[in-house]
Amino acid sequence: MTNHKNEIYTQKFGISEDIISIADAAEKMIAPVFERILEVREYNQLKVMHAMQKNRVGESHFSGTTGYGYDDRGREVLDLVFADVFKAEDALVRHTIVAGTHAIALAMLGNLSCGDHLISITGKPYDTLEEMIGIRGDLKGSLKNNGVSYSQVEMTEEKGIDLENIKKAIRPNTKMVMIQRSPGYSWRSPVSTDEIKRAAEFIKSVRQDIIIFVDNCYGEFTQTSEPIEAGADLIAGSLIKNPGGGIAQMGGYVAGREEYVRNSADRLTAPGLGKKLGATLGQNRFMFQGIFMAPHVVAESLKGAVFCAALMEMLGFAALPSWNEENRSDIVQAVRFEDPELLVAFCRGIQSGSPVDAFVTPEPWEMPGYDCPVIMAAGGFVQGSSIELSADGPMKPPYIAYLQGGLVYESAKLGLLKAVQKMKDIGKIRISC
Repeated sequence: MTNHKNEIYTQKFGISEDIISIADAAEKMIAPVFERILEVREYNQLKVMHAMQKNRVGESHFSGTTGYGYDDRGREVLDLVFADVFKAEDALVRHTIVAGTHAIALAMLGNLSCGDHLISITGKPYDTLEEMIGIRGDLKGSLKNNGVSYSQVEMTEEKGIDLENIKKAIRPNTKMVMIQRSPGYSWRSPVSTDEIKRAAEFIKSVRQDIIIFVDNCYGEFTQTSEPIEAGADLIAGSLIKNPGGGIAQMGGYVAGREEYVRNSADRLTAPGLGKKLGATLGQNRFMFQGIFMAPHVVAESLKGAVFCAALMEMLGFAALPSWNEENRSDIVQAVRFEDPELLVAFCRGIQSGSPVDAFVTPEPWEMPGYDCPVIMAAGGFVQGSSIELSADGPMKPPYIAYLQGGLVYESAKLGLLKAVQKMKDIGKIRISC
């Protein structure tokens, strides 16, 4: 079987035998890590199934509504399922939330008012949040434009949350503390639920009324607990990332304390309308099936990330997290290349290994919301879906690629082998088995 498998890699996909050999060695090395991932997957799968059974999900909940969407029971039950999965008082799950950035904006804009103060305690937020907060530019409707002040606390040299400086940063008007679970375009490990718990307990000991908000993008189902269980008051994320399971075609969610979710819903629709309106247009089925598939798909994605780290480290590149990290808490794998040509070759290889648009050649371009050209590889069934295999990176030193997703492990593996082949073909790496 191994010979037949290797033949298809070499004959159909043009992977050289030396790359296959180093990949085989990497897979043997990471086998125990895969076992841990499968244990987490089983726990989370049972958690989702229990939430669906508890809320009596039925065929009738998949039917869509139109117009105002009054009395859409499927929409209501979907909110209940998400609330139970994330151990929250309430949840807002809508296909009309257009991105993770939109979900985060709803949580912030719905719960912060003129005169309030926001602190990010994981350093600079992801690039697409900068204009919404007002860190960059001065757009009408941003938090800054609405009179909300902002400051940030950098993480420590060990890349941990800096409790001492958080205490110094808290002001009398501090209303919300933000934790970005995933590193974004930063060279740091993701924030685990254990670290969220440590920070939440400390912040609440300083001021009980501060809202602890977690940007949960890329983190759902990577561990056996979620941020609400660790003391967060509010979380938000995208359905074309982890919780959509590669099936949801669009959407996002906000979950947490009922009051804060209601405020977020009022921002999505209008004060007084909140969660009561919103036609689902036949999207419920995809969102229900997506959350059902999510634990399995996240596990496949995590396996791809671990394989990436092992393979790249064997080739001499720095990878974060390392392949043997015991407590991975998001699906993102960063690889530092220190060379723009290697970054471009890596992303082009990922694209050429994708099931969709494999024939496309990615080029760096000026993407909206970013401060420099970015190269992105994404060949998925849903545009922009980062639970499907994708890789991207800003074209600036130290030229880091951020890999995420993979609906099935074999897809991620193929993409990575093609990426290494591209890097070899341009004469930038040598393979020694």
